[in-house]
Amino acid sequence: MRIGVLTSGGDAPGMNAAIRGIVRVAAGNDIEVFGIERGYKGLLANEMLLLSKRSVSGMIQRGGTMLMTARCPEFEQYEYRRQAAEILTNRRIDGLVVIGGDGSFHGMEALWKEFGVRCVGIPGTIDNDLAYTDFTLGFDTAVNTAVSAINNLRDTMSSHERVVVVQVMGRHCGDIALYAGIAGGAEVILVPEHPIDYDEVSRKLVGNKKAGKQSGIIVLAEGAAPVDEVIREINARTPELTVRSTVLGYIQRGGAPSMSDRLLASKMAYRAVELLKEGKGGRVVGIRDNHIMDEDVTEALARPRRVEENLYKLANLLSI
Repeated sequence: MRIGVLTSGGDAPGMNAAIRGIVRVAAGNDIEVFGIERGYKGLLANEMLLLSKRSVSGMIQRGGTMLMTARCPEFEQYEYRRQAAEILTNRRIDGLVVIGGDGSFHGMEALWKEFGVRCVGIPGTIDNDLAYTDFTLGFDTAVNTAVSAINNLRDTMSSHERVVVVQVMGRHCGDIALYAGIAGGAEVILVPEHPIDYDEVSRKLVGNKKAGKQSGIIVLAEGAAPVDEVIREINARTPELTVRSTVLGYIQRGGAPSMSDRLLASKMAYRAVELLKEGKGGRVVGIRDNHIMDEDVTEALARPRRVEENLYKLANLLSI
């Protein structure tokens, strides 16, 4: 049996750990694994290499993806997907593991439904924006990276008696901001799932100042509002405060994956190989209530993503 593995979309810590797990679990079942470089773009270019247990040595602690990744807008067109399916058939690939996010899963869904390519998805995205699973690969590491930055900024803001807006990733999902904000003791957390009440934000910051707190941390998910707008609106209401900004950007995507992401990647890799070994396709692997599970890809993608309201309420209570 032969299977392929590719990483697509934005890179996430834990992708290499997942590739390593797939290769080693497969080797224990006499299954060959071909790594497809640069995601769907590399698949269309027939860029594959045979992966061995030794070729993935030293990968579990590395961030990024050893297979590299690239955007592939052509894959939205039927003819290119047909070409990809033909390449997999010609290479005698019996199944495909796709490690990526929402867009990557839509690609594998099409391969499965249109051409019967047996695909299994592993959620690899720092945003944690796939509703069917409690956590995605890379999310824990990204949050820890953000918390570390918040800790450092807290020291400087306290020294200078300033407020800082820390922008983290999350265009449509505010989980990084929410989790990092709570763990970092932020005074304000702004997420795209809730409209921003600048009057309330300003009242909280002024209230904190009157109570003796001379500095503050605002954690802003990039999809909630532009950082310049947030600073402008706060300055207009509270000219007595000095507000600065820090954009973490791509630093959240890199770095060695946390223990949680390494373990999660290994567990998901095992389930993905088992599913393909059983002849199943059109499934995505996830974790729910601390148990590894799998679900039909179409059903998984149809689930609406919602912010954890209890956590959001807790964040507001803790910031008083």
